[in-house]
Amino acid sequence: MIRPVYKRIVLKLSGEALQGKKAHGIDHAVLVSISRQIKEIRGLNIDVAIVLGAGNIFRGQENIAARGLDMDRSVADYMGMLATVINGLALQDVLEKMNMPTRVMTAIEIQKIAEPYIRRRAIRHLEKGRVVIFVAGTGNPYFTTDTAAALRAMEINADVILKATKVDGVYSADPLKTKGARKFTQLKYIDVLKKGLKVMDATAVSLCMDNKLPIVVFNLNKAGNIKRVVLGEKIGTVVK
Repeated sequence: MIRPVYKRIVLKLSGEALQGKKAHGIDHAVLVSISRQIKEIRGLNIDVAIVLGAGNIFRGQENIAARGLDMDRSVADYMGMLATVINGLALQDVLEKMNMPTRVMTAIEIQKIAEPYIRRRAIRHLEKGRVVIFVAGTGNPYFTTDTAAALRAMEINADVILKATKVDGVYSADPLKTKGARKFTQLKYIDVLKKGLKVMDATAVSLCMDNKLPIVVFNLNKAGNIKRVVLGEKIGTVVK
């Protein structure tokens, strides 16, 4: 039997990943597909924590520019954080219908629907086999959910961040727009920063670099890919 190469992971899911082929909102079929993959790796006794984005609902600063809103950046970022809570509750519902115990932990206190984020409590949930869903980013404006994923990964002593995307790794340019874009199988943190590659934002990459936490960028849309990554198969791009 092949043994997993990671014991505890942080899975970073963008809001766009949850909308599937819809223009916005949540695609239930995508939630079911993601949940099945998570159940698959939970069967390998891997601790799973998830950090969610909110681009399918509201994406802070980008929405200000795109919609011509006269809105303070902090207000827009808080709206984005609250949108991640909606995504987290939707994912929790599907996971629990598949008999996986979960906890949603939020950086902004919303006592009626989620637990406040407390590091020791999060670790305890993982030790008890629960899937922990981190929402509301870091709880502070001007920080992305990528940075939240790096921060939470460090706090819970995760072995890796799995960055789920629509493409099968990191490319020299957007492969969906640029013909002949070159795929990288492995990168150093400093190369990501110097080349300005679209892996995670610079703050998140710098955090991972300082703490030697690897990042694996892979295609979420191919069923079974999460399991392939945790079993050490050579898919996607490894940043270390």
